[in-house]
Amino acid sequence: MDPISPGTKPPLKRTSIGVWVMVLALLVLLGLAGFFAYQGLVIGDVEIPAQGYVAMAIGIALSLVIGIGLMVLVFYSSRRGYDEQPSFLGEPPDNDAPTYDPPDQPRR
Repeated sequence: MDPISPGTKPPLKRTSIGVWVMVLALLVLLGLAGFFAYQGLVIGDVEIPAQGYVAMAIGIALSLVIGIGLMVLVFYSSRRGYDEQPSFLGEPPDNDAPTYDPPDQPRR
């Protein structure tokens, strides 16, 4: 006899101590990042030379180019079918093999 009847949600699992330790460690890191960011904002008068602004602009531009370029490649490979399961050339397709069809595309 199944203790969970159809249509009901299963009981929630209790989270282990490891999950709480990880959450606490991430919250501590977030707090430290916030503290150092605040300290960087309230520090005294610090002059940044023109080379510093140029280097920062180049770094931001390159980061944007790399990020946008990688997203374009992901989109392109998904649309062109490069993400499909591999198959060997010259072998007939195995029609009995299970295939993964994304939910938004009809089965062939």
